[in-house]
Amino acid sequence: MKTQITIVAFLLVSLHNLFAQNIQQEILIMGTMHTVPKIVKKSYKPMLKFAEKYNPDAIYVESPMANDTISWEYLKEGWSKNYQRFYKLSDSLQRSFNFNKNKFDILSKKAFKNLTTTEIDYLITASAYKRDNGNYELYTYLKKHGITGAKKPTRHEDGDLTYKLALSKNLRVYNMDDQQTNGLYHNAWAKCSKEGVTNGNNAANSKMYKKNYNSSIFPAIFRGLGKHTNKRKSLNQLHTMASFRYVIQDTDGCKEGRKYWDERNMRMAKNIATQVMASGKKKNIVLVGASHVIGLENELKTKYPNLKVILMNAY
Repeated sequence: MKTQITIVAFLLVSLHNLFAQNIQQEILIMGTMHTVPKIVKKSYKPMLKFAEKYNPDAIYVESPMANDTISWEYLKEGWSKNYQRFYKLSDSLQRSFNFNKNKFDILSKKAFKNLTTTEIDYLITASAYKRDNGNYELYTYLKKHGITGAKKPTRHEDGDLTYKLALSKNLRVYNMDDQQTNGLYHNAWAKCSKEGVTNGNNAANSKMYKKNYNSSIFPAIFRGLGKHTNKRKSLNQLHTMASFRYVIQDTDGCKEGRKYWDERNMRMAKNIATQVMASGKKKNIVLVGASHVIGLENELKTKYPNLKVILMNAY
């Protein structure tokens, strides 16, 4: 009898594993505009509806990985005041906070709507202790705005899209950003701009920027900015500008900037793919600045062919 039970159990496990292996995991990449002007403050509303309809199993956000010590070494005194404050808080908590893993794991699985204020406070502090910026911001947003999110548009992807989506689907978020060479990228940008004064590069960049901006005016008026931004033509323009592929004359600064941009996208893609494959979740949505979409798509399709990669407007 025991032998029969063992055989049946083995067959069930084998069938489960086989079924899991046959499920193709997919990654839907949605390009965001970060902060939008007041005149088009509701631009993220149609994007939120789209994301909710997609019904993701996991949400990936443009926030540094908790264990990325190289990025945090830069960010603790880097370009973002918010990241500077978060690192200082996290560093302090890692020396003083009495982290209870069992308590954290239990609360992390609890539905957002059932969390008490005290429990939310604990999750905020614990997330900062773990240097998990994405969920620290999510729990802070939940405490401030409640389960339905901000009533008025915040004009930013986090407040109007990312965290509203997370709360509506009862999903914590996954960090996937990489800032290891962001300082070097900005230095290269300044160098490329200085070099481009006389060789036509700056004029070419300005022309492309105006073309991209002008084409977005009409869609933005009718709340179609998100859809327009995620058109392949728009994404290619943004990728071209951010990676210095618009240049007429390829100078040292532009080459350096392109190198750091491409490497950042490569590491971001690795962060996404590694977590997606480890999680086994089927439907994964990536919310990222639109300039990164083409680079991430290329990296994911080239290096992780077993993952199905879809862009927002192609879904």
